[in-house]
Amino acid sequence: MRRVPPALVIAADGTYAARLTTAPGAGPEHTADPAWYPERWTLDGPEPYAVPLPLDQPEEAASDVLPFSDGRVLIRRRVADRHAFSLLYPTGPGTGELPLGALACAELTLLPPSPDGMSAYALVPGDRSTAVWLVAGGAFGPEHVAEVPGRCSGGVWLDRQGRLLALDRQLREGGPVKAVAVDLERGGEVTPLLQIAPDSHDRLLLADPDSGLLLIRSDAPGEDRLGWGVLGSCLPVRFPECLRVPGATLTPFAVQPGQMLMPESCAVALRIDGACGSWVGVWRPSGRRLHQCAAPGGWLAGAGFWTRDGVLRLPYAQEGAPCAVALLEAPADEPHRSDTNGTEPSAADPTPGVCRPVPLGEAPLTGRTAPG
Repeated sequence: MRRVPPALVIAADGTYAARLTTAPGAGPEHTADPAWYPERWTLDGPEPYAVPLPLDQPEEAASDVLPFSDGRVLIRRRVADRHAFSLLYPTGPGTGELPLGALACAELTLLPPSPDGMSAYALVPGDRSTAVWLVAGGAFGPEHVAEVPGRCSGGVWLDRQGRLLALDRQLREGGPVKAVAVDLERGGEVTPLLQIAPDSHDRLLLADPDSGLLLIRSDAPGEDRLGWGVLGSCLPVRFPECLRVPGATLTPFAVQPGQMLMPESCAVALRIDGACGSWVGVWRPSGRRLHQCAAPGGWLAGAGFWTRDGVLRLPYAQEGAPCAVALLEAPADEPHRSDTNGTEPSAADPTPGVCRPVPLGEAPLTGRTAPG
């Protein structure tokens, strides 16, 4: 059982966020058994503010919270051999709770917030397949919506309607992990999404529905590398040399929205973890440079979102500012030759010819055209 919950979960539209936290001065470093409670952040107003949502009993650190676009917060709790779901909302001085039902299973993982802002999904692995459950937003409690062969993990939304979901799937134990697209409105129809090399592990980390930009982690180049591709493009996945930082781990967490059919111009925010802590990286496929920036003190590491005009909003909490957001404008990149148009690798590929074109055109999103 984990001791510390995830830092902060932000709704798909950036209006609200939620986390489990403790009373000031009673964090996990001060007591062996801290009392956790949900907290909702409002992010779309002139000033961010937090609303505590405590109930009569403290929450376990292993619980999960997920914000909805109407301000309610979903909470998943482990109760004996069941996973119970409820919606929490402020009611004057107290907290209201609407039970949604439960699932009896040993293992369950909540998926990232749905783009529709009013639904929540979960993965439940079985012996030979993984079930996708609608745990909030249905008519009568949890609803089984799809059964995907193999063991699935991850979870990235490919559209803005909450219909197309990318999962990292392993068909057999010890076999390669390949990202697939699952159509939730067609009974869980599965389509290959990433096929870089026959035996490589190809995972999808982030996707931007506007531009089609995909952020990928794969060992096809001979080691685990961050790469990028474009949904619907026949161009190969590229693995920029600038995204290799010795002694540090890079994890993308936000992509600039609104760049219609312009994947190379999208700003990508990355969490950089090294021996001295965590900080922020900003990178564009066309820029071929990783900008490294100090994070605000108390940054809820890995949390943040872009505005359409290229401002990165980083939530943080510190003494005197328990709910705050720092603004970081995407640094400018040096201009490049106009004939490149971002269609060539961001750096020389250390193992030319290893990576094959990604069959992104086989994904159930149509109408994309490769830039350039």
